[in-house]
Amino acid sequence: MSRILLTHSNHVFADRKQVEKMQPYPPLQTMIAAAVLRQRGFQVALFDPNLNSPDEFEGAVVRHQADRIVVCEDDFNFLSKMCLARNREIAFEMAAVARRLGVSIAVHGSDASDHVAEYLNAGFFAAILGEPESTLLELCEGRPIEEIQSIAFAVPGAIRYTPKRRERVDLGTLPQPAWDLVDMEQYRTAWQSAHGYFSLNLVSSRGCPYRCNWCAKPIHGQRWTCQPAESVAEEMLYLKRTFGPDHVWFADDIFALSPRWTIDFADAVERLDARLPFKMQSRCDLMTRSSVAALRRAGCSEVWMGAESGSQRILDAMDKGILVQHIREARDNLRANGIRACFFLQFGYPGETWRDIEQTIEMVRETAPDDVGISVSYPLPGTKFHQIVSNQLAGKTNWSDSGDLAMVFRGSFSNDFYRALVNAVHIEVRSAKRNSTACEAAWDEVERLRDGTAEAVTQCA
Repeated sequence: MSRILLTHSNHVFADRKQVEKMQPYPPLQTMIAAAVLRQRGFQVALFDPNLNSPDEFEGAVVRHQADRIVVCEDDFNFLSKMCLARNREIAFEMAAVARRLGVSIAVHGSDASDHVAEYLNAGFFAAILGEPESTLLELCEGRPIEEIQSIAFAVPGAIRYTPKRRERVDLGTLPQPAWDLVDMEQYRTAWQSAHGYFSLNLVSSRGCPYRCNWCAKPIHGQRWTCQPAESVAEEMLYLKRTFGPDHVWFADDIFALSPRWTIDFADAVERLDARLPFKMQSRCDLMTRSSVAALRRAGCSEVWMGAESGSQRILDAMDKGILVQHIREARDNLRANGIRACFFLQFGYPGETWRDIEQTIEMVRETAPDDVGISVSYPLPGTKFHQIVSNQLAGKTNWSDSGDLAMVFRGSFSNDFYRALVNAVHIEVRSAKRNSTACEAAWDEVERLRDGTAEAVTQCA
């Protein structure tokens, strides 16, 4: 059987924001792909550049005597979904190494799906589209490429796309990720050194059925599929017994979408004694009293929700499908159950005014979330949002790293303003005193950069 080397392009130390956070997780999708290939008898190795230098890639190819390389991005890692320019550069460098060594190399991931021509021109012989497992398996088994569904490859003067493969409906048939291929002590050391505890990642579902118009879904499309609750609890138990993490991050786009599944999961966790503290992300309108109570039983300690804005006008423009009141209710339900409530916020959506920003600040102050993650609106191909601003896109269209925060279309305010605003809200939420010197200075900077608007900026109380 062929010797397959799997890798991905995420490198923590290429991203200043991720270096500051230092919360690295193993590449789940890459590990699932490895497990699928091993089931069929392939010799599989993993080069994980997350905490290792991409410069070590060539040595790994030689060491493992790889017959084929696949840059299989982790579809469950938000950094892969952001299609960052630096990650693309790393992938292209890997393709150059493969060409130099005479080894064929394929690619899978959100950015490759959006920019097939660029990846093929960089030296990849094929781009795997949609969910990767079945397509990758057929490719490695030697099936003629034109007979493989959901793949793109170059033909003279053009790119050929084969018919789309139907999405997988039974996630329970997939093997457990190939955890043994990961240098677990490397991850443990990184977490312990930075935070004093060790966290690992799991995933219970794929995709999201909601239609927020800025959200790109090049891999799973407009659908949601989940694993059986019992099997997710069993995998949590496996991690607990095998690696002893102190904490788990559920990397689903949307966890606990089904109230019935959530209750079944809590029951299974209690029955198996699989409980570990975990964080997850979901929607505000899903954090009902019954679901939150079940999450608490299962071990949930922190929920991240896409609040996005305190302006109903902006939420409606985003096709978010929630009310500002849902944000308040979710916060109350989580607080009542002792679960940290954290908000994702987004500034700079087209048409957002200073009043909309004020309403977001007011909502944050009223609800007092335990933490916030803030971005500026970032148009990705395939979204309605991208179509709305497409005539404004020129030059830079991808962030270089996750801390870039550049407006790549014409926003209401300047890049510097939005970066100052993000900084001020972060400081206020994370500060014990809203009237601290640092908080006041941050809001003064926001006021200074408001591009000459006449209204007075909201000040710290």
